[in-house]
Amino acid sequence: MGKLWLALGVVSLLGVRPVAADTEALAALVDPHTHAIMRHALAPGYSDPANFDVENCATQRNLDAAGRRQAEATGAAFRAVAAGIDAVWTSQWCRCKDTANLMALGTPVEVPALNSFFEHRHRRDAQTEALRQQLSALKPEVSTVLVTHQVNISALLGRSTRSGEVVVFTIAQDGETQERGSFVLPAE
Repeated sequence: MGKLWLALGVVSLLGVRPVAADTEALAALVDPHTHAIMRHALAPGYSDPANFDVENCATQRNLDAAGRRQAEATGAAFRAVAAGIDAVWTSQWCRCKDTANLMALGTPVEVPALNSFFEHRHRRDAQTEALRQQLSALKPEVSTVLVTHQVNISALLGRSTRSGEVVVFTIAQDGETQERGSFVLPAE
């Protein structure tokens, strides 16, 4: 319980209304084959502009000030409760990379399987299978935080998420997933 209050205190210091993170789910990251997947923090708008270029953040939807605070607060909650995050994987979209960097859980690694396929639905199955294989190939004790998009989380876990929502899940060697818990800190 002390870690929960510590997380809430850190979140309060960042100017975000305190909301309890799912401390049981975060603590489960020490369990074999258990990871956390997060929809990028708040980036107002819908989809990406017609001139979208993955190499140019100025052409993309990006985090606003509330989204940056939300990412920082989520990282603080992880650090207060979760032991031993081994890797941070991110989509190549700027809003995901920025979320991953602001969480300050380690150096993010860009993983193309986490890229959005919202505008290219035909990529859904291949990307999701590639992600399942990458996760299943990890050693059981490795815990990873993944930062991605709504469509990717929906394809992997079969559920919708809000901006900034974290879902902790276990993945079996056959690629089947089981949710362990979730939370979202408000973007205020």
